[in-house]
Amino acid sequence: MKYFFKKLTSLIITLFLISILAFLAFQIIPGDPAVSKLGTEATPERLEALREEMGLNRPVVVRYLIWLQEFLTGDMGTSYNYDLSVREMLGNRVPVTAALSLLSFFLIILISIPVGVLSSKNVDGLASRLTAVVNQVIMAVPPFFLGIFFTLIFGFIFQLFTPGIFVAYQESPGQFFVYLLFPALAIAIPKSAMAVKFLRGSISDELNRDYVRTAYSRGNTRTAVLYRHVLRNALIPVVTFLTMTLADIVASGIIIEQVFSIPGIGRLLLSSIGTRDYPIVQAIVVLLAFIVVLLNFITDLLYKYVDPRIKI
Repeated sequence: MKYFFKKLTSLIITLFLISILAFLAFQIIPGDPAVSKLGTEATPERLEALREEMGLNRPVVVRYLIWLQEFLTGDMGTSYNYDLSVREMLGNRVPVTAALSLLSFFLIILISIPVGVLSSKNVDGLASRLTAVVNQVIMAVPPFFLGIFFTLIFGFIFQLFTPGIFVAYQESPGQFFVYLLFPALAIAIPKSAMAVKFLRGSISDELNRDYVRTAYSRGNTRTAVLYRHVLRNALIPVVTFLTMTLADIVASGIIIEQVFSIPGIGRLLLSSIGTRDYPIVQAIVVLLAFIVVLLNFITDLLYKYVDPRIKI
């Protein structure tokens, strides 16, 4: 229980510091949201009136405290450019980004664990060596490049989906899934290569432990030892790695949403940065930070549960 409260306290402090940085970062960036909204032809009187309406003339500390209080009560502010509630805008986009992230995560598991186990059966074999070489190549390929490649092959040539024409899940769940499948693969394939390498290393470490030699002495084959004894222990750090990968998946999704024109929070974030729509940017940054910190918190708890020897 003491470990839990230490981690929980760390989580709260981290989020508090991130909220300060997220707010202050956009106060020192050159540019005026009022000018972005009204244009450079606006009169000084109109600009000053809009700044007053937006609360931009208040001291930074006062603005931060007001923003933090409203944010904690669920009020994320109003978009400068759309004059809409940020909470409502994110509410329409978060499910799309969440679906993309979860599908990518599922594909990583579906690809990496079988490939990692099969390539570990015979480390010196041709298949294992070939897998290692292919892994190195795939890890070097950025997701956005795969996204462009998949758009060309599966979108324009095989016409399995229409590039740029996103289909919402309310309209057609099947087409929604097909459209997200290819960006999810673009995210998952490089991450799967990393997971395969991680799993191979974990299995290799476990194969050198005493309990494996004991299992061999009892007449077990390599396959039996691998599946009955080694794999269970080797998957513990891999599961931790995959959990932490979720945060990276969300980050990769920001670029992929641009490539496939997916109306998720990543695409909204990039467009809002360009227009200096700070309420949207601050809300998304804090939301993404919360996801990352929460996943790390859960990972620490799971690791503590699996290995009670962990003290810090």
